[in-house]
Amino acid sequence: MNSDCNRYPRSHLGGLLNILHFKHFQSIGELVVHATPLARQAADSPPPIAGPHGATGLKPLRIWIPLLILPWMVVARFVPGLVQDGPGWIWMVSAFGPFLLSLLIMLWWLAASRAGWLERIVGVLGIVAALVVVASQLHYTMQEAPLIVMTIPMGIACFALGLIATSHWLTLRRTGLAILLALFGFGFSMLLKNGGVWGNFAFDLSWRWNASSEEQFLAARSGNANTSESVPASPIGDIELARAAFSNPEWSGFRGSQRDGVQRGVVFSSDWTTTPPEELWRIHVGPAWSSFAVAGPYLVTQEQRGDQEAVVCYDANTGEEVWARSIESRFFEALGGLGPRATPTIADGSIYALGAEGWLWKLDAIDGAMQWQVDLRTVANRQPPMWGFSSSPLVYEDKVMVHSAGQGDKGLVAFDTATGELRWSVASSEQSYSSLQVTELLGTKQLAILTDAGVQLLNPADGSTLLDYSWSHTGYRALQPQVVGSNQLLIPTGMGRGTRLIEVAEEAGEWTGKEVWTSRDMKPDFNDLVVHNGYMYGFDNAIFACVDLQDGKRKWKGGRYGKGQVLLLADSDLLLILGEQGQLALVRATPEGHQELAQLPAFKAKTWNHLTLVGDRLYIRNAEEAVCYRLPIQQ
Repeated sequence: MNSDCNRYPRSHLGGLLNILHFKHFQSIGELVVHATPLARQAADSPPPIAGPHGATGLKPLRIWIPLLILPWMVVARFVPGLVQDGPGWIWMVSAFGPFLLSLLIMLWWLAASRAGWLERIVGVLGIVAALVVVASQLHYTMQEAPLIVMTIPMGIACFALGLIATSHWLTLRRTGLAILLALFGFGFSMLLKNGGVWGNFAFDLSWRWNASSEEQFLAARSGNANTSESVPASPIGDIELARAAFSNPEWSGFRGSQRDGVQRGVVFSSDWTTTPPEELWRIHVGPAWSSFAVAGPYLVTQEQRGDQEAVVCYDANTGEEVWARSIESRFFEALGGLGPRATPTIADGSIYALGAEGWLWKLDAIDGAMQWQVDLRTVANRQPPMWGFSSSPLVYEDKVMVHSAGQGDKGLVAFDTATGELRWSVASSEQSYSSLQVTELLGTKQLAILTDAGVQLLNPADGSTLLDYSWSHTGYRALQPQVVGSNQLLIPTGMGRGTRLIEVAEEAGEWTGKEVWTSRDMKPDFNDLVVHNGYMYGFDNAIFACVDLQDGKRKWKGGRYGKGQVLLLADSDLLLILGEQGQLALVRATPEGHQELAQLPAFKAKTWNHLTLVGDRLYIRNAEEAVCYRLPIQQ
């Protein structure tokens, strides 16, 4: 009897035992009438498959649902980064797809797994407890975005794999094992730290115990008696010559004096085989996505140095530090990484710099002495944007101007260069990581900036709007407009949207913008393009391309440089491309096809910074190193 009873679910056995109390029935026939349906029901129910730990009445799990979901988690994470011509939102599939699918796995566990309610509750509580424990121990760079994009999907995927493997174990131990595997999946992130993402949204991961480039840089500085955070009283030998140089900088700031990424005045050799670039010096620098401003024999850039954000002046001939001025500020964002985003501007013998957390400062160019500072968080009444304050200061006449992303009329702000007092402010759309620049259209000068709403043209005197051309974009714009001829303006837009050419007109004081064409053949993200002889050259996602300005049609596409930056050598018909992997490439600026003439490995780490070229000296950097090359000149 006992052996037979063990073959049936307890609910069926209970009914049969009640039937077998003969005293409730008048005859054997009545017993058969009542017993037959229950016996048939018990016989029709499949017996549970006893696992290694014995039967407990639990059912085998329904596993086809997680078996379908898990492969899609892999596809969602890795495939979007391979798509070169996808829509602008495709990066969100890579970032949030696995997380949403992991929530779907938990929904399966609660609603469709056939697990008992006790083990469902135990599973959820175990997952939550494991995640809380792991999250509290993660390196700070693995919090927020990596937690959602990587840690949670990995842990829940391991939970699902454990349940799939033990789906026929009819004991709570299957749930316990799955929770243990989830803890392992979550816990793997505790071994890592994150330096931000690459252009394809893959995290730049390293082992937690390895010293970061910033830590190595700071350790080297602390061991060098010649590097002090204090500013020397007289760091520059000939003060008058230095003041003259800073009053007339050759490369005043972000992408040059016109902010168009163009070098003129020197013709360079295209033969790097016979006369390759000569490396003059190489130094370690603190993290930042800044580039260099150049005045005579001096370079200025920004860096993160521990808890201090620094503006640093280097000797252009040797790479030695001349002076550094720091302020307590540290900005880290899990996608963009650590440190300042903007490039300093040299103007009127001073240096203007904007930090990622919002500190706008004016420094004396000779010794770095602070002349004034303004906190954009207070002026614009907002916290730093998602990727930090990124607007390189524009100095025009007696004002310094930046995009501050504030509410109301605090989107763009202009300060008096002498006092730091607010001169004017105007409304602007929030999602812009671009910088103001001076453009010349219709014979007059105006301020131009790209935002997610379109392009704004402003009167430099008071910030009044000349043109507010609408071309909305669901993401951000982190690019510079480009003037074409006397009355046309390029609006580059990344993340699948493309580039638009508009024609600007003015009649009776009213400015208008009319679309000439919109092309999806050029879709830069944060990688600025250049214009040369009727064509634009730039990054169509992560592949370099050339597009005809007449009709927006692609002439060629080639050269996988990742999401790098480009500099036009206009008088040489050459392009210098600094790839995302740190490679420096020389490419012919021609619509006839992609012609790479030479390439050399400048860096070994992620490189998003713009190039700076003065005379025959090329100054480039990333978040770890800076290097100076002497480029061969055409004889």
